[in-house]
Amino acid sequence: MNHLNWVRHKPYPPKIKVENWSNPLDARETSNLRRYEFRKLLMGVIARIVVYAPNDYIARWACSRAFLRIAQLEELMSDYRSDSELMRLCRDGHLAPVRVSDDLFFVLERAIELSRHSKGAFDITVGPFVSLWRRARQTKRLPTEDELNEARKLVGWEKVQLDALNRTVKLSVQGMKLDLGGIAKGYAADCALKVLQKFGLRRALIELGGDIVLGDPPPNRKGWRIGILDEGGKPEKVLELANCAISTSGSTQQFVEIAGRRYAHIVDPRTGLGLTKLVLVTIIAKDGITADSLATALCVLGEKEGRKLAETYGAIAFFREREFK
Repeated sequence: MNHLNWVRHKPYPPKIKVENWSNPLDARETSNLRRYEFRKLLMGVIARIVVYAPNDYIARWACSRAFLRIAQLEELMSDYRSDSELMRLCRDGHLAPVRVSDDLFFVLERAIELSRHSKGAFDITVGPFVSLWRRARQTKRLPTEDELNEARKLVGWEKVQLDALNRTVKLSVQGMKLDLGGIAKGYAADCALKVLQKFGLRRALIELGGDIVLGDPPPNRKGWRIGILDEGGKPEKVLELANCAISTSGSTQQFVEIAGRRYAHIVDPRTGLGLTKLVLVTIIAKDGITADSLATALCVLGEKEGRKLAETYGAIAFFREREFK
């Protein structure tokens, strides 16, 4: 694995409209670059941007626009804000097809595509199961079969009907809860990098929780030094990467013991229950939306089937997996 062979994967992300954000100075016109780092709380995590820019003014202006782009996407895709576009879709989508933004439609389209390829191991309709499992972790009591069966009526990626021609979404059942937590941050990081590139800042790193998107490497370096974590959260190996994305997902630290058995916080959409194994997956892929969503899917699929799926996306997967003791 000394090189990455990318598979062309459609559809591509929509172009980002950035109006009146241009700067009269172009960072590409100078080689005198300095490192700048900025952080902001967005999408429930500390968003971090590292850029190499010719001066403080360009760095701050470009990064403020990149943070704004992430904030805009959070407003669209949050499942915690009742007025987000996603929550409005969940509320009204069963009544009639709902026309949605380019961003939301693109993410939904990619999510449904991965659900199909993973045979349901990745499923953005898992919300009702997640709600049951959160309660189970608090009460230390497994959901009953009746509770799981009722939730199952609202779960299933096939219940999300997309119309690409009209850019509309229809939900088959009232009460569905869509959760983009396993894909939206990767897409947001992709979009933030595109904003920086519009300012000529191509040497950049964007981090949103466990999702990292990389542009060109720092000056005089082959790549950004990125650690592959072990089960204890410490770097097991360090890679030099550029112009790709890396995402890590896993169940190594959050679990609950119920009736003498340990369950992870990651819910299997096919069963409605938490995973019964320790798993840590790191994905290197062409872009953030692919890395983020694959990392989530492969935690559920396991190593054998997960590696096969990663290969179809031209991605590289690192696994750490074992049963709970």
